[in-house]
Amino acid sequence: MTARMPLIWMIASFLCASLSATAHADERTLVEMPAMMQDHLLGNMRDHLHALDDVLAALAEGDPATAAKIAEARLGMSSLDDHGAARMAPFMPEGMRDAGTALHHAASRFAQTATNADVEHTFEAQQNVFAALQEIAAACNACHDGYRVR
Repeated sequence: MTARMPLIWMIASFLCASLSATAHADERTLVEMPAMMQDHLLGNMRDHLHALDDVLAALAEGDPATAAKIAEARLGMSSLDDHGAARMAPFMPEGMRDAGTALHHAASRFAQTATNADVEHTFEAQQNVFAALQEIAAACNACHDGYRVR
């Protein structure tokens, strides 16, 4: 290219070079498990995302009690049997199991915090709800940042 290269080409070249420089192999730990178990795990994670969406919708409606019920039933410690956690655990490395357990504990803590906020109706209670919700997201990120199944 010449010194008179159009600006758009310079930007495109820069972006391509930047993407090439930052692209690298996926360094997360690959967790190998039978295809059926992978499908089950990925289905659980999709349900977790839908549950978080439902929790956020309930909070947006000003209904922390419903958010608490959804979180506990679909993400909390009460949900472990529904997700087949005991059958999945043997296929997961310890750190992945720990991240999953952290997620379920965080969801149960969120449920309690949201229930309290439904009774207290204070700004501090609302802040606690969002802090507890962030703990759920942090647990999800910890697992997804460290592990992959495909």
